[in-house]
Amino acid sequence: MTAAARVLTASEAALRLGVSVKALRLYEERGLLAPLRTAAGWRAYGPDAMARAADLVALRALGFSLAQMQRVVAGSTDGLEAALATHQARLEDEAAGRADAIRRIGAMRARLAAGAPANLTDLTRLAASPTSPALSLDLPWPWGGERFELREIRPLTHIVGPLGSGKTRLARLISEVLPDATFLDLERTARVAAVRQRLADDAGHAARVEATLAWLAEEGATASDALLVLVAALVDGGTGPLVVDLIDQGLDEAAQRALATWLRRRGALARPVFAMTRSSAFLDLAAVGPCEQVIVCPANHSPPVLVDPYPGAPGYEAVATCLASPAVRARTEGVVAVRVGV
Repeated sequence: MTAAARVLTASEAALRLGVSVKALRLYEERGLLAPLRTAAGWRAYGPDAMARAADLVALRALGFSLAQMQRVVAGSTDGLEAALATHQARLEDEAAGRADAIRRIGAMRARLAAGAPANLTDLTRLAASPTSPALSLDLPWPWGGERFELREIRPLTHIVGPLGSGKTRLARLISEVLPDATFLDLERTARVAAVRQRLADDAGHAARVEATLAWLAEEGATASDALLVLVAALVDGGTGPLVVDLIDQGLDEAAQRALATWLRRRGALARPVFAMTRSSAFLDLAAVGPCEQVIVCPANHSPPVLVDPYPGAPGYEAVATCLASPAVRARTEGVVAVRVGV
């Protein structure tokens, strides 16, 4: 047997394809992939399965939902034009952002050629997109004035921490410090009427919401008022960061996973979203990609820190122990931590 034809284990196949083992399992569950089985019952990926898996990964990179992938594999073109149009729009947004960065670099080169001195601040800003400002703030109680900084704001930032760790305070402060940021609190059901009225008044916004909800539904999401309000906020046309208090609130497991997938597929220049969560369905550490970052607020009120989402990384276990399945999260729904006398 040649090396090219060697049968791979699930972990080896996932590593070679650049996806998680969970992603391969999901493709299998949807009937998109059929790995071999060893005598002991373990999944094994031969050349045919790897070729099919590579095709699926490519379709996923185009932004296709699982249902769209199923139709393409079956030879149907239903919904294909809309999926390609969405991907084209995302590429055009990225191209516009890169064109702006090229213009800023050109302007700096011109200033240097004219004899202007180099400025460190201007240089570092060249590495950031216009929608990704740096974040620097003084932390309030319960931290006591420590400084918190993010060198980079990625399209999706998860904020996790146990009850009473101060993550809500951090999220609110982030929304106050960042330019044009919006904070979406937990009173989402109270917003349903206003959201529906805007959909009736704004055809463009309604089209964006409808298209996103359709994609999420094909990904397996269950429709709900909570999901409607979230999507309406996410696609409202704003460019400033959106900070969401417990983004998993009111969503079942399927909707949480679908929403996380949609947020990841938006691209490197997407509107920044800060999502507080304690759900392992929304924040699947094995699926965290390059456009994401994780902030943990430790239980001992040490300052919040960025954590690499890899086993063995400093802080990884603290993040993992803050997360639980939607079933477990339901037991503490509505529970808040308070400090007597504050």
